[in-house]
Amino acid sequence: MTRRGRLWVLLAGGAGLAALLVAACLRLPDFGGARHPYGDRAVRASLARHTANTISSVNFDQRAFDTLGEMTILFSAVLGCVVLLRQTRDERRARPEPAEVARPVRRYALVVLPVALLSGLYVVAHGQLSPGGGFQGGVVAATALHLLYLGADYGALERVRPIGAYEVGDALAASAYLVTGLAGLVGGTAFLANTLLPYGTFNTLSSGGTVPLLNAAIGMEVACAVVILLARFLDQAVEIEEADGT
Repeated sequence: MTRRGRLWVLLAGGAGLAALLVAACLRLPDFGGARHPYGDRAVRASLARHTANTISSVNFDQRAFDTLGEMTILFSAVLGCVVLLRQTRDERRARPEPAEVARPVRRYALVVLPVALLSGLYVVAHGQLSPGGGFQGGVVAATALHLLYLGADYGALERVRPIGAYEVGDALAASAYLVTGLAGLVGGTAFLANTLLPYGTFNTLSSGGTVPLLNAAIGMEVACAVVILLARFLDQAVEIEEADGT
């Protein structure tokens, strides 16, 4: 296909997408209006399943299948980076020398690290109750580990970051999400339907049915994926160099 042909295909696709977006926006409630049919239905469904955080109810119950797609995108992106950033034959691994770290930076990083890690785990565990959830908490927990890189050295980070274990954790978390969905089919309902577990007591950790399980699976998958992703980029920047030493 010629460059001109590709341009026309792009313009046609963009025009079609723009027409669909305009048509959809014309049916939206007025800005600042009191009528929000989708929001009202989402809140009712959330309360019916004893999920205090409506956002988590939407993500892991009402549209849990869409969240599966988002998790797959992250999983695929990390897999692609692992393949592209792998060590090639003309590269070698050189151990980095520990760098001098200013005392205030070291002190701050080592003090904040456990606080940030616990905060990430808290956000994941309470996703069905308060703002946050697996996506946000997973990122916080993963980046908290990298305060060791700032406050100590790269070797300290590597000791708490065995990549093989995190790769297994990433795969297990993604599989756990799928297995939870398939369990609904085995139980005679729909894929990822929130019908497997009792809904529990509203506004407690054991509420929401399968929402806490899916939320925890996403939290583990995101945390492991971010650790793997940052590890590959850090390896390229810190350890891996050309065979000739450049």
